[in-house]
Amino acid sequence: MRFLVLLAALVLASPAVAELRGHGGPVKAVAVSPDGAQVLSGSFDQSAILWSPERAAALAVLRAHDGAVNAVAFLPDGRFATAGEEGRIALWRPGAARPERVFEGHEAKIASLAADPRGRFLVSAAWDRTVRLWPIDGSPPRVFEGHAENAVNAVGVLADGSAIVSAGYDGTLRLWPLDGAQPRILAEFGRPQNTLAVLTGRVAVAGADGVVRLVPLGGGAVMQLAGGSSPVIALAANADGTLLAAGGIRGSVALWSLPEGRLARTLSGPGLPVWAAAFAPDGTLYTGGTDRRVRRWNAETGAHLGAVAPEAEDRLAASDHPGARVFRACAACHTLSGDSANRAGPTLAGLFGRRIATVPDYRYSEPLKGMDIVWTRETVAQLFTQGPAAYTPGTRMPEQTVGNREDLDALLDFLEAETRR
Repeated sequence: MRFLVLLAALVLASPAVAELRGHGGPVKAVAVSPDGAQVLSGSFDQSAILWSPERAAALAVLRAHDGAVNAVAFLPDGRFATAGEEGRIALWRPGAARPERVFEGHEAKIASLAADPRGRFLVSAAWDRTVRLWPIDGSPPRVFEGHAENAVNAVGVLADGSAIVSAGYDGTLRLWPLDGAQPRILAEFGRPQNTLAVLTGRVAVAGADGVVRLVPLGGGAVMQLAGGSSPVIALAANADGTLLAAGGIRGSVALWSLPEGRLARTLSGPGLPVWAAAFAPDGTLYTGGTDRRVRRWNAETGAHLGAVAPEAEDRLAASDHPGARVFRACAACHTLSGDSANRAGPTLAGLFGRRIATVPDYRYSEPLKGMDIVWTRETVAQLFTQGPAAYTPGTRMPEQTVGNREDLDALLDFLEAETRR
């Protein structure tokens, strides 16, 4: 495993432009430090970025994972953790060039991460059907098993640190006491659950049916907050538990007033999935999504702090070429020109005639380095006809094909025209 910290000289914009821009792929996770002075984001581009929200600038770009960074968390002492698709957790100190410790044991991707409020441990949920507790001192982890389906999607720690809660694809919300008492199912919903947030005396949980449910820890009636039918994929509560943010697959964020469960307002962004949400101590809401940036919101007024309109690559936005429409699915991971800095995939500049896995500034997976492929119109067509997993086994490229021949020809024409150096 290679560790790299790029101390950023990157000032993303003036502080008045409050979006935090720098990721080269969808933002999958966001956390705010206990004092609100730093924000941490994780992305599909395999990096985490530590930000200064006051300066709207990146303090460091952190690379310790061989896949998407799906979850991040701060500890009370200012250290923070990142968790990846490859199943590892890296624990960092601010300013350090390498992780302080790496926790290994999960056999599938980690989907969620949370820290003990007292700083004693981290907990993780993964797609290997387990929840794990990792003592910060490096002692052996505790493994909690019971979810009936492989995907455990969300995990949290009660405010007093006495128990863990988790939710997953099996539609259950589970409580795992840390004093040795029997774990129990708090609720069963019959639909996959994607995310949760710990409240005082309750747990908010939401998933595929678009309903946010408030489940009492001590038993009793479950309150339903029905905001729509599209899946909810992010939940966050503010410090005093009076506001609950629910981010959806269609790009809006519902803000619920608690404890009454009243919809206070809906935040409208660029219409792309919102994968992550976190409140700062001052009540500012941070969200991360498919548009590759971290956005800031005034949760009291619903005002977006910065421009809402998503930016596309200039060439792509200006082009009326039919292949540009097909390429939009690739634009989150690849540039058409320039370098590969902090993108999930290598630049496509100079693509045709180039041997696979030879862009010098990109970190390729090992299986690709030995392949005998030169990118031509025919080999690129094979990639999108057979699919990346079949044509380039071992790739980290998301599985996608272009089944329509006209679309494929248009994409190839577009790439031939736009990737010439």
